[in-house]
This record gives sequence, C-alpha cells and structure tokens, in this order.
Amino acid sequence: MELHEITIRPLGAMGTALRGDTIFGQYCWQVAYDSSLVQDGLEINVSRYHEKPFVVFSSGFPRFEPQPGTTTYAMIRPDLPLSWIFPCHGKDQASSVRERKKNKARKWMLVGADLALKASKMEYIDDGALLKRFLKQTPGSTEESDAAHVLASFSQPHNTINRSTGTTGSGEFAPYSQNVGSYHPGLTIAIFALIDTEVTDIGNVQTGLTRMGQFGFGKDASIGLGRFSVEATRPLSFPEVRGSTAVYCMAPSVPAGASYREAYFLPFVRFGKHGDSLACSGNPFKNPVIMADEGAVFVPKEEAALRRPYWGKAVTNVSLSQPETIVQGYSICLPIGIDAGGET
Repeated sequence: MELHEITIRPLGAMGTALRGDTIFGQYCWQVAYDSSLVQDGLEINVSRYHEKPFVVFSSGFPRFEPQPGTTTYAMIRPDLPLSWIFPCHGKDQASSVRERKKNKARKWMLVGADLALKASKMEYIDDGALLKRFLKQTPGSTEESDAAHVLASFSQPHNTINRSTGTTGSGEFAPYSQNVGSYHPGLTIAIFALIDTEVTDIGNVQTGLTRMGQFGFGKDASIGLGRFSVEATRPLSFPEVRGSTAVYCMAPSVPAGASYREAYFLPFVRFGKHGDSLACSGNPFKNPVIMADEGAVFVPKEEAALRRPYWGKAVTNVSLSQPETIVQGYSICLPIGIDAGGET
C-alpha cells in the first residue's frame, strides 16, 4: 500500500469535522456514482473491506511550511498520561498544578515531514501558539489577529424559509442557529491517504476528493458549507519502526479486541447518518459506533503490527436501510516510542 499526502484548502466554514471515517464515507458515495474510481466497483470492494481496505483516510491536520521545501504538521497530542509526555521533577505542589494546567492546553503535536514520533521528545503547543506559527509564515500577516484559534467554532444564525414562497411566511419568524467550524483564512490542511494500488491510485482518490470539495463536505453542503479545493498531492515514505513500542492513530478507529496489550484513547461515539440520496430515506440514521478518537495510542501484542501501516477493523451491521454499509474502523497509524517513565 502507498501513503500519500493530499493538501486541501478550505473555502468556507465546515459543518462536519474532517475526520477520517467521515471522509471515507463520502468518498464511497463518489465511487458509487463513478465506479471507475476503483477497480471492480464499490460493492465488491466493500464486501472485502474487512479483510483488506482499498483506501484508508486520516483526519485533516493543519500543515505549515516554515521554510521553503520543509513541512510541519500539527497533529493531535497522543492520548498518553501527561506525566509521560511532560515529566515533572522537583516542583512543589502549587507549581505542579499550574504546570499541569498549562500542559493540558498543549493539545497540538508538531510533526516533521519524516513522520517520526517519540512521545517525550516532540514539541507540543496550544491553540494560540499554533496560530502564531501560521501567521509568522504567512506573507503580509502580523502576529496580531482577532482570531484566537486556527480552527474557530461559532454559532451561525439561520431562519426557516418556506421553499414555495421563498419567505418566512405571513406573520411568521422561525430563527435557529447551528455550530460550524471555520479555519483561519489561507490555512491548508493535510489529509493522508493509504491506498491499495491494486484497486485504485492517487489520481482517482484526488478526483473523488476534488468532487467532494466542489459539492461540499458533510452536513449542510446544500447551503454552502464544507467547500474546499485540492491543492496538491505527494507520496510519502513510512517512518522507521526502530525504537518504537506502540502505534499512534491518525483517525478514529475501532481496534480488534485481542490485538493490543495496552490502550490509551479518548472514547468517541459516532452517531452516523447516511448521506446523499439515503439522507432522505425513511431511516437515514446508522447505529452508534464507539470508537477510539484520533490521537489514540495502542501497544500491540505482536511486534509485526508496528510495521503494518493501518490499525483497527471494519465495522459492519450499522444500517437497517442499507445492510451492506460499512464504517472505516481502520486508521493510518505511525510507530511511536513511549515509556511510562517519560523517556523515549
């Protein structure tokens, strides 16, 4: 399988977070309408997805170019005990509490283009520092900005419109609001794709994502949310395993129960819903799926798993409307070095 980076540029607000399992679901709709995107079409590849995935997507991560020819990714901090990542020695209790609070806010991990991870050796920063990094590399910008985050969440007001009359109706006013996320203007996002080259290639994956960006990703695409452009793609090499003892997951995943000795993750419940034409069916909702959110760390039972480019399993039996529906319970994984003593 080949690993590729796909760089996208958000063109507006997002109603749905760029998580790997959701990107996979919407890509499958692209394949459903254009079977040329994969060999043998969607149905056959879905039927064998639990044995071998044809494509696995990561979640979207902010990317930077501090210097020409260099790339840095801002990934979610591994869900490890803070003391393993930020060793605290010789401090009084009050200082330790203040330091711990500060460290908890450092939710971003800066990763180089080699994708090498050593938990206690990485640079961790908070939202404000991440924004400053971006503004510093952006021509014509200053470090002063009204925004406090690279990804800001806000409430967008709307009003209910009668589609027949194009108005709210005589004497009626039905406002409502919804939460949306907006990336800082000019920011680019990296989505990693693990591709089975016997089934498809980066060109087809890029075509699918380009169409997704044109029509809108996630919910409320019909009112303009979720637009993005695909800027570039490039192949990547898998990082070396030497010195690693665990795997770091780049998207929500569902691990096989007997595959790991230790697990560190934040539980995430996916309340899925069908998209496209099935969104208007009698039962568009999928069964909830409990997943380990991106940033999860697993210590596998077998050392060979450290050399495997993905982790987890496919999830089936999630839909009554379309029984063959699957959920990407896989995640692209990177080997990571950890130690309970805080040293790697």
